[in-house]
Amino acid sequence: MPADQHTDPFEERFAAALHETGGGFDTDRTTLAARGAQRGRRKRFVRRAAVAGGAASVVLACVGGALVLRPGGTATEAVPSSATPSAKPKPSITATLATDEEMIETLKNLLPKGDFSEERGQGTVRTHKLKVPAPSAGLVFDDGKGAAAIGVSVGRVQPGGTTARQAAQCPDRVYIPYDACKTSRLADGSVVTVLQGYEYPDRRVDTKCWTAELVTPTGQHITVSEWNAAAEKDKPVTRTDPPLDPAQLTRLAAAKEWRTVANALPDPLPEPELPGSDLHARTHLLALLPKGLKVTDKSSDDGDFAYAVVDDGKGKSMVQVNVQPDMLDSAADLFGSDSETLPDGTRVAVKQGPGDRGDQVMWTVDTMRADGKRVVISAFNAGTQNEPATREAPALTIAQMRKMALDALWWSGS
Repeated sequence: MPADQHTDPFEERFAAALHETGGGFDTDRTTLAARGAQRGRRKRFVRRAAVAGGAASVVLACVGGALVLRPGGTATEAVPSSATPSAKPKPSITATLATDEEMIETLKNLLPKGDFSEERGQGTVRTHKLKVPAPSAGLVFDDGKGAAAIGVSVGRVQPGGTTARQAAQCPDRVYIPYDACKTSRLADGSVVTVLQGYEYPDRRVDTKCWTAELVTPTGQHITVSEWNAAAEKDKPVTRTDPPLDPAQLTRLAAAKEWRTVANALPDPLPEPELPGSDLHARTHLLALLPKGLKVTDKSSDDGDFAYAVVDDGKGKSMVQVNVQPDMLDSAADLFGSDSETLPDGTRVAVKQGPGDRGDQVMWTVDTMRADGKRVVISAFNAGTQNEPATREAPALTIAQMRKMALDALWWSGS
């Protein structure tokens, strides 16, 4: 469902939390939205760039540790010894309550020689409140080859939980364009994902954003981000690439100093299992696509969100579906006076509007049964939401999308 049709309160809260915890670095909500599309939140709305999700894993990151490994994605590899910590860290490392200044100085001490400016930090907050700023530091670094923004954020996650698992995966290129991404395992069992991507998924400017996201076996969570400009937005590009190469990013994220800061943080809240894992959105979407379409790409998950890129011989077109089993409490927000109500109580709303790019369009058919079971299908006139249109209209007609969304197959197992 398009962004100008409905608003997701979860996304608004998430964006506000990112701004609060980011130490002055703002985050591109379009990129984050694309990441969250893979996760399957009960209250998620299919929006122009899908939806936001996974707040714990994207603080201070343009894209952060990504969510879904596309088919054929990079396998986990061992990090060379030069990129691993000198000693195996233990859970008993002394916890450090860092001040704002200590966070800044720690970052500076771990960077190569150069000039520093625009320094800002957020230390450990002594409170039992659940919503507190994450310890972080940010500055502008210049090694003589151009000013570059660099930031680090420290947190804790449930070992083996959803956030920890997602940090160990590269993003789906259909939603997040990037030049390179690799997930590696350090000698102590920590997993780090280094992503060499861009601040804007549509590449409307040439600002690059490279990130390293690390999660230790005990749940320490460190995210490092860098740009090839003095700020992630609204500053000119100063150099071809950000200053730290992937090995340096890995070493910075793996530094023991950040782990001692993480140990001083409260235990993370338990992470609930994401709903909808038995809804088989990908399987049903592929089964219901009209005949004559060639599937050129598809999502790897089979939960409550899925996509397929199809081609009818006239150009690629992305189709995505979101399946939600219990949405009655949002019905009034989703279906206005222009929606249709079928004899069995099923409500249907149709929207045809612009996509993310100027020449891109997005067609959406939103349906909800009388018991609150919802299926939303969207189609684009491009192979991704971040590229120019490849055709005049989506490969599916509104009538075909409506037939798919109303098919009983979505709820055959419920």
